[in-house]
Amino acid sequence: MSMPLRSYLFVPATRIDRIAKAASSGAGAVIVDLEDAVAPQDKVMAREAFKKWLQTDDAVPVYVRINGSDTSWYSDDCELCTAERVLGVVVPKAEDPVQLNLLQQKLLGKALLPLIETAVGFHQVLSVAKAPGVERLLFGTIDFKKDLGISGDGEALLHFRSHLVLVSRLAGLQSPVDGVTTSIDNMTLVSEDALRASSLGFGGKLCIHPNQIAAVEKAFLPSSEELEWAKRVLHAAAQSQGAAVALDGQMIDKPVIERAQSVLARAAS
Repeated sequence: MSMPLRSYLFVPATRIDRIAKAASSGAGAVIVDLEDAVAPQDKVMAREAFKKWLQTDDAVPVYVRINGSDTSWYSDDCELCTAERVLGVVVPKAEDPVQLNLLQQKLLGKALLPLIETAVGFHQVLSVAKAPGVERLLFGTIDFKKDLGISGDGEALLHFRSHLVLVSRLAGLQSPVDGVTTSIDNMTLVSEDALRASSLGFGGKLCIHPNQIAAVEKAFLPSSEELEWAKRVLHAAAQSQGAAVALDGQMIDKPVIERAQSVLARAAS
């Protein structure tokens, strides 16, 4: 399995001109948004403009957030996403593994990124995670808090975040992606949010502005202290030639060595 992408940058489908800038922002991937970022009266126009863009020489590989299966735009959105330059589909308010299975068949096997943003979706999350084609789970924190009447973002969502990490591991998925930070000016807050997600086992974060990318990318990379520790562990293990060895008063065993290797792999990615 390849190393998970660390940042996904949303671009409204009404602003096709911003896709190229988003793609060169340093973001791991771009998500063209046909759902929340587009007003109902603009849905058809935005989809048609995006469709034309996908047929140009300037088109780059992107993910697409489609409208929900309960809307009149769903079928046409799905058809659009069979285009070659569409890497996969972000599924809003994902709740039903059967619907995800049908969607993947329509998309001819493209990757699915279900957004867990409702109580029902969270309750069904293991079944959702095991649906065919699911690449990783996304946590739609804003809609999730609205659905459950939660006002906080830290301790208030700790249980839910940790459970998504656990479920992702059980389903054999890449580590999940945390929700957006709405501030586009306070990079300290963006960094703190991303570091918290990383410490809980998330592998990436959704972004709404290019300004957020650098802070998010850095947060999901090992710190200089972690890198130094990993190098020392692997050096000590190599020097021991398979014999038991201690470093800083702690035994170095197989799980410690594998963790050190994982740290270096994350840095190399």
